[in-house]
Order: sequence, then structure tokens, then C-alpha cells
Amino acid sequence: MLNHIYCPYMNNFDWTSFTKTIAIKAPLEDIYNSWTKAGELEKWFLKEVIFTDSSGTVIGADVNVTSGCAYNWLWYLYKDQLPGLIKKANGKDFLQFSFEGECLVDVKLTEKAGYTIVELKQHNIPTDDQSKQFIRLGCASGWAFYLVNLKSVYEGGLDLRNKDEGLPPMINN
Repeated sequence: MLNHIYCPYMNNFDWTSFTKTIAIKAPLEDIYNSWTKAGELEKWFLKEVIFTDSSGTVIGADVNVTSGCAYNWLWYLYKDQLPGLIKKANGKDFLQFSFEGECLVDVKLTEKAGYTIVELKQHNIPTDDQSKQFIRLGCASGWAFYLVNLKSVYEGGLDLRNKDEGLPPMINN
């Protein structure tokens, strides 16, 4: 009976970061706005977005967030809000925000062959077992879905999220 399967690549597996990339046939400015305006984030990612400036004033749903702003995010079918900070927002093609505690998410946008390339890197992930499972593996899976949903919404208008409270959480929420 084999109790342990040797998997050589797991010895070098990076538990502290991952990168996801997708090409979206939409203008770079639209995709930047999709990450930095509350109203746009709610179209493809979140149920509710509240951005506040450094004085605690709520930022309008159609206004781009800037560096130093805070957020509270709520997903469909989940009751807990996720708070965080916008660390950097250059107004054009780069955004960095805290996520899941001290983790950072970098969103870098570039144009290539008529597409906006979205490169998302989540890093600074702790290496305890719970963080490995729920942040490193869980977030990698979650971001893969949400990036596909971003593409779907901005290329064709179809939101793939499960918003039905009568159904349990699935890969699409």
C-alpha cells in the first residue's frame, strides 16, 4: 500500500504568489474602469462595492478610486464583507490593493493586437496551512473564474455569476 506519492514539482511550488493573465477585446480604459469604479466592479465581480476616501467619505459609483482609498466588498451568497486598501492606482493601467489581510493584488493592463491584456498577480501570501488552502489555492481558482467573467461581461454582456440565493455557493460565485 502506497501512503505517500512523490510529486517533485511540489517541493518548488510557490505558495506565496500566483499570476493569472487574460486577453479581453475591449479598450484599456474600459478595463481600467472595471477595476476602479464601484459601479463597474458590481457588473462582473461583486454584489456591493463601497469605496471611501482618506476622510471616510463614500466615493460615487462612477468615480475612479485613487491610491489611499479604502474599500468594503461583498460577494453574492456570502455575508462577510472584505475590507481593504487601494495601495496604488495610476489612473491608467495599474492598480494594487490589499486582499485577504496582508496579501497584495497587482492588476497590470497592457494593449496587444487589439486586446487589453489583464495580468493579475496576488502575492505576499502567508505560508501557514490555512493560507495555502484558502488563499493560495482558493484565490487562484476564484480569480480564474472572475477574470473569465470580466471578459464575458466586457466582450458580450453576459454575467456568468450565480446570484440565486436558493442555490449553494459554486465555482461561479
